[in-house]
Amino acid sequence: MFTFSESDSENKIEQDVYQKNQIQDMASSTVTGEKGNIHCITIVGQIEGHVLLPSDTKTTKYEHVLPQLAAIEESDEIDALLILLNTMGGDVEAGLAISELIAGMSKPTASLVLGGGHSIGVPLAVAADMSMIAPSAAMTIHPVRLNGVVIGVPQTYNYFSRIQDRIVSFVTENSNISSQRFTEMMMKTGELAADVGTVIYGQEAVDSGLIDRVGGLADALGYLHERIEENRRARSV
Repeated sequence: MFTFSESDSENKIEQDVYQKNQIQDMASSTVTGEKGNIHCITIVGQIEGHVLLPSDTKTTKYEHVLPQLAAIEESDEIDALLILLNTMGGDVEAGLAISELIAGMSKPTASLVLGGGHSIGVPLAVAADMSMIAPSAAMTIHPVRLNGVVIGVPQTYNYFSRIQDRIVSFVTENSNISSQRFTEMMMKTGELAADVGTVIYGQEAVDSGLIDRVGGLADALGYLHERIEENRRARSV
């Protein structure tokens, strides 16, 4: 028979409150269990960069996500990371910064595209060790666009090209799609009503080599549990 002291009860309440605040403030949570401790981060809405977006816009702020990723990598209590994606895109440099940090983690990582992983959401999706997409989810691949005043000089077009090269390079290095194929999809005409680019869904994303597999939450967690167990066996040898 197990008995719990008053201090145990207080600690449980404090943990529950902390978990609730973590979900509300940072859209993240850590799930603990016998199979391992997995931290979940959600990247939703629009990726907010150096410019504040309107208060009625659903955003993911890069200054919230970056320190979380660093803390997860350093924590002895977290074994793996799950990234849930439903984003329309947003700031290119902020998105690439988050993507690079995820790609550089030593702990097992898995991403799951739900709803949409559009624009800069593509590098975010492929940054994980294992990328998955729901059958009904979509991904939009299109050229880089800038808001505000654009000066029509050769230097501006060169800047566009170099940013685009950074995205293509990152995506092709972290997925199985070729640079030529990804660029073709980015520059395709006739598919988007008012833009250049391509929209792909679930299985199409996998067939193109962009995403590793079609799956759901249980599949993503299953992959992470397998990786956690592999790491445990390696440490015990």
